[in-house]
Amino acid sequence: MNENMIQQRVISTAEAEELQRAFLVKVYGWMMAGLLITGAASMLTLNTPGLLEMLYSSQWVVLALFLVQIGLVGWLSIRLEKMTAATATTIFIGYAALTGLTLSIIFLMYTTESLASTFIVTAGMFGVMSAYGYFTKRDLSGLGSFLMMGLIGMILASVVNIFLGNSTIYWITTYIGILIFVGLTAYDTQKIKAMGLSATMGSEAEQKGAIMGALKLYLDFINLFLLLLRVLGKRR
Repeated sequence: MNENMIQQRVISTAEAEELQRAFLVKVYGWMMAGLLITGAASMLTLNTPGLLEMLYSSQWVVLALFLVQIGLVGWLSIRLEKMTAATATTIFIGYAALTGLTLSIIFLMYTTESLASTFIVTAGMFGVMSAYGYFTKRDLSGLGSFLMMGLIGMILASVVNIFLGNSTIYWITTYIGILIFVGLTAYDTQKIKAMGLSATMGSEAEQKGAIMGALKLYLDFINLFLLLLRVLGKRR
């Protein structure tokens, strides 16, 4: 009987690991799709004079797009349980496309070589920390609340510095932000891995969970990239 119990436990553990692995593969697949959509939207904008002219015509246009992006993330986060998987997927795709549209303005400021090298560095750091979050046995849940408080503080300091224009605050928030999103990458990966245990493959809930997980990792990657670009990017 003891041997049967051990056998059952081994099988259950293996099945749990397979569920988590399959769920994370789907999450990373959607995250990569989001990055590709962002890249394509950015390239399309950079090669379409009319779109660039619209973005440069007024700072209110960029602000409106930024507010729409925030609204989409908020809508997805708050209404996820009540919306269909198709709606959640559409919102994620739309958000990724809008991000590419707004990032095109930033990309114009930097050389193509520095954008490419910063992307590679970001991918490396993201990959390492995501792997750590997946394989570590340490519970990172306590780290999450600490990182979120740091993120709120960084955002508030950055907003205040828009009016102050202090270079010291700029660089402090930049390096603190890098550390925050490096930590959030590991934390979010571990949290998403845990979600895989309750996911029923092919269900509506599983698809919505994968989209939400992809959005979190997508935001970690994009923000880490933008902060590293401040440090590593070479302006035209």
